[in-house]
Amino acid sequence: MKAEALAHQRIALGVMAAFFALAPLVAYPVFLMKVMCFALFACAFNLLIGYGGLLSFGHAMFLGTAGYASAHAAKVWGFPPELAILFGTACSALLGLVTGLLAIRRQGIYFAMITLALAQMVYFFYLQAPFTGGEDGIQAVPRGKLFGLIDLKNAWAMYSLVFAVFAGGFLLIHRAVPSPFGQVLKAIRENEPRALSLGYDADRYKLLAFILSAGLSGLAGSVKSLVFQLASLTDVQWTMSGEVVLMTLVGGLGTVLGPVVGAFLLVGMQHYLAQLGSWVTVVQGFIFVFCVLVFRRGIVGVIASYAAGRRKAPGSSSAASPPAERPTEVRAAAGPGGS
Repeated sequence: MKAEALAHQRIALGVMAAFFALAPLVAYPVFLMKVMCFALFACAFNLLIGYGGLLSFGHAMFLGTAGYASAHAAKVWGFPPELAILFGTACSALLGLVTGLLAIRRQGIYFAMITLALAQMVYFFYLQAPFTGGEDGIQAVPRGKLFGLIDLKNAWAMYSLVFAVFAGGFLLIHRAVPSPFGQVLKAIRENEPRALSLGYDADRYKLLAFILSAGLSGLAGSVKSLVFQLASLTDVQWTMSGEVVLMTLVGGLGTVLGPVVGAFLLVGMQHYLAQLGSWVTVVQGFIFVFCVLVFRRGIVGVIASYAAGRRKAPGSSSAASPPAERPTEVRAAAGPGGS
């Protein structure tokens, strides 16, 4: 049964990889690059809440911090794109370390409120800091040449870089979940006192998950700033933290592919319903309410549950009625004095 589930998961991953590899032939490449950036962002957030049980309302600070750091490094300091991306990712991971040390001391709604408060502090810092450009942001960020060879002004070269970064980050999360680290993280989510009684340092594991999630969110923000050649306050606002929550819940909390599906749906609505103006938010609200009522586990979660039920159905009758014991076994169990 487990081997069959793994086979289905590999097929789904192959379909996803084939989709993003072939989709630019028929779809707008910039739209697909935006989808992959937000999909990686949502996967990083899902690692924290879906497997660690930590709800962050301030994850946009990692996306925006990396965007500003990468954009500033590329435009002002003249960093090549690979170093700019690494620099932005490192800045977000460092911010994750600092904020994580403060936030993981609390649980539940208190943890969420602390992350929201810290994110608002970061937002107002970027609003006032001179190097961010205020409300104008950092514009005309040069894409440069990757490793001094590949000109990222070419749309196909830029798409290939975004796809490689997304695939690498996704596979890292995919491997981390079934690893011993991921299993301990899930044990802490389910029953932290029991994990503590087994000798695991829960705060250390939660801090590592927080830093990893922050770093991967920063990786998405760094690449996004190069794709759009812009770093702005939009990526640091609290609404961005709300959007990543929606992506994860709509796609499927605690599933591998759920955040990718959720990111595709929300970015697709923003792109193709842009003519509705501010009504896009209202439409998103209706869709979110519908998904919560109909798909209680998210779109991918419901599909996975349905597929699991279909696999169990053929053997359900035999499992419900075990085979009757043979008379010799009954007599042997009754012992010498049995009648």
